[in-house]
Amino acid sequence: MAKKSKEFAKEIEIPADVEVKIDGNELSLKKAGNENKKRFNKILFEKKENKLIVNASGNIRREKKLINTSVAHIKNMLKGLNEKFVYKLQICAVHFPMNVSIKGNEIIIKNFLGEGKDRKARILEGVDVKISGEIITIESINKESGGQTAANIEKATKVRKKDPRVFQDGIFIIEKAGKAI
Repeated sequence: MAKKSKEFAKEIEIPADVEVKIDGNELSLKKAGNENKKRFNKILFEKKENKLIVNASGNIRREKKLINTSVAHIKNMLKGLNEKFVYKLQICAVHFPMNVSIKGNEIIIKNFLGEGKDRKARILEGVDVKISGEIITIESINKESGGQTAANIEKATKVRKKDPRVFQDGIFIIEKAGKAI
């Protein structure tokens, strides 16, 4: 049986220009027309003046981890309201020239390794994608949506059952949220 511990809660300083809306376990942060929403499980929110207090229903070790993770998500949400998260991917076509285009909420990859069938990657809501030459730039105020869109594109060009030293074709993430890889 899990051992009970002392009361554990975290406080996050909310900037004056950010509007906070709490609806049950859903948190919405809004600033200058940008809005970040996220639903948290087993987390309780309380707003006092310019601080957001994050607490969990239980007070055992697992809930402490859950609170710390939720605080990290909230800090990313606040950071995304001030500046967009930028991911960059590079198109590498060694064997066959591939054609990458945007159509609606999908990225279409044609002629990957000479395949006749197009490969597709989904673009999540709230994500801006731009293709310029061999660089694909993804911008989003939501870090999770931007990162998942980048992963969708990279995964769409994954080469299976081939030697990766020879078949270096694909689309690869070269920059994650402003940090070079």
